[in-house]
Amino acid sequence: MINGQGLGEVSQIKCGLFPMSLNGCEVIAVYNALEYLGIPQDICVVRDFMRRYLVLFGLFGCNIYCLGTALNHFGAEYEKSKSADNAEAFIVSSWTGKPFRSAIHTVFCIRLTDEIKVYNRYNNLPSEKIYNSSEDIFGGRKPLIIYRLRRK
Repeated sequence: MINGQGLGEVSQIKCGLFPMSLNGCEVIAVYNALEYLGIPQDICVVRDFMRRYLVLFGLFGCNIYCLGTALNHFGAEYEKSKSADNAEAFIVSSWTGKPFRSAIHTVFCIRLTDEIKVYNRYNNLPSEKIYNSSEDIFGGRKPLIIYRLRRK
């Protein structure tokens, strides 16, 4: 699993015109989801497929509404949802601050018994971050989209 997109080798991998330290959260979320689902792919293979969904040559990462296409391409089963309730694992995207005045960040999450483990929550955090609920992940901000993952 990849955490801290601004750390290590992954931070230097280009995604469009920019390094993944700036715009790689969607690629990393799909990569982590595939790892979790037992259908691992090389990070560059995931990035290469997702290049077609870059926004402004990668300045704004990938189109979050196309992540399902990437999951489907690599054989993952998912459903789009407005809620992460009772989801064993999910990808969620949200604004990091005020809508349209901040960046969108996308993370992969695993629900544990009474908490949620979030991968790549912060650019410089080399480990997972634990939250009590899905609402806490982005400080109470409403998710833009949630992909609930299903194991085969």
